Amino acid sequence: MTVDGQGQGSAAGLHCLVTGASGYIGGRLVPHLLEAGHRVRCLARSPDKLRDHPWAPDVETVRGDVTDAASVAEAMKGVDVAYYLVHALGSGADFEDIDRRAARTFAEQAHAAGVRRIVYLGGLTPYGVPEDTLSPHLRSRAEVGRIFLDSPVPATVLRAAVVIGSGSASFEMLRYLTERLPVMVTPRWVDTRTQPVAVRDVLRYLVASATMPPDVDRAFDIGGPDVLTYRDMMRRYAEVAGLRRRVIVPVPVLTPRLSSHWIGLVTPVPAVIARPLTESLRHEVVCREHDIARYVPDAPGRPLPFDEALRLALARVREAQVATRWSSASVPGAPSDPLPTDPGWAGGSLYRDERDQVVLASPEALWTVIEGIGGEHGWYSFPLAWAVRGRLDRFVGGVGLRRGRRDPHRLRAGDSLDFWRVEEIEPGRLLRLRAEMRLPGLAWLEMRVDTDDAGRTRYRQRALFHPRGLLGHAYWWSVSPFHALVFGGMARNIALAAAEGAEGPGSRRTRRRREGVRR
Repeated sequence: MTVDGQGQGSAAGLHCLVTGASGYIGGRLVPHLLEAGHRVRCLARSPDKLRDHPWAPDVETVRGDVTDAASVAEAMKGVDVAYYLVHALGSGADFEDIDRRAARTFAEQAHAAGVRRIVYLGGLTPYGVPEDTLSPHLRSRAEVGRIFLDSPVPATVLRAAVVIGSGSASFEMLRYLTERLPVMVTPRWVDTRTQPVAVRDVLRYLVASATMPPDVDRAFDIGGPDVLTYRDMMRRYAEVAGLRRRVIVPVPVLTPRLSSHWIGLVTPVPAVIARPLTESLRHEVVCREHDIARYVPDAPGRPLPFDEALRLALARVREAQVATRWSSASVPGAPSDPLPTDPGWAGGSLYRDERDQVVLASPEALWTVIEGIGGEHGWYSFPLAWAVRGRLDRFVGGVGLRRGRRDPHRLRAGDSLDFWRVEEIEPGRLLRLRAEMRLPGLAWLEMRVDTDDAGRTRYRQRALFHPRGLLGHAYWWSVSPFHALVFGGMARNIALAAAEGAEGPGSRRTRRRREGVRR
């Protein structure tokens, strides 16, 4: 079975390697490959990020990095089809060089291991535009595709423009701009034509690529049936979402750089991610062919029209059934160091703020509050301080406090949570978050459910900070006077919320407290 439940050829039971399984596309591709009858191995730098996905028990996960030839060689053993769904965007000024070396390593090791096919999802590039004038993002995507096509291993390179699906960065950008701004002063690129494609069709093409004939070694443009300007997309989103018609006034002074910061202020998508999206809209990106249909025939109504892709995405958002989000992958530039072990921490200073609170509720009630933290539920203390910290982070190019949650009630390892990332979760016992805000150091927040010798439920909270340089130490001591208010209030309010849980979510006192937390 494929994404749509239709057969895509007789070959099945292939062994597929998926890189980028913690990301938006990769996290959705894996279950569809399994449904198609294939075996899946995932290559991940942090395998723990994948362990809580519903499909995790059905795949093999190996630790490694696409820039490390030895780990790629090990992951390629016995593999028939290798999916390359990663890129180094945001890893620094040399990200194009990193992308280039990683792609060459991947192609070389695939050839050495006897892999039958490489499948790569890249970006649709404008026709007739010199490559050296493209944005670094698009230029790098195009070069990676060429590296795979020039390798001895047959490759399928899929090139897409705007991907529309619940949780995609393109969809979130479109959604928040349209919903929050009934009148918009916009950059000139709102009148550039593009060809959006539904994420369901992207996944359909990716799955089918595994069983393409051996002589297929080429790139395919993939897009939906509609060619639209960004202005068209915003107006059609307003219609589908039941909003009033939007007034859109383009001005010439908003460059992709400036407009990416503007998008960062209005939407949850930070400027570091918005910029490559806006830069890709400077030129018209429309499919020049639809040859993919020779190998993946179009069923009635497929590819999905733009309006239908919007309706499906909005339904998933409203039903809280978003499988992956643009923030599923780590944000470029965010710290990824694991929590330093203690005792025995030998890496320098490690500041702590620890709180311990008796809770007049069951451990289960306390865990429900802990797992539901963030997003619409807030952070249970001094909302103004959290809001200001989030705005400051956005101002310096960070993710801010508006990423929210993938699911309003459940968390899994690797989930983004406002400006945190779930580093560890032990259901009913422990939630550890790693900060992805811009900081002069590394920070974590731990929340534990415990019981004492008297059998009482206890909430244990620990904030940790590992400073980098003198600035890091200065940062900790400058904010530590506020910890009693922020972290102390957080511990007390979480304990109170757990106790009030027995009264039900509709109780007057609970409503008052939650309204206060969100304000």
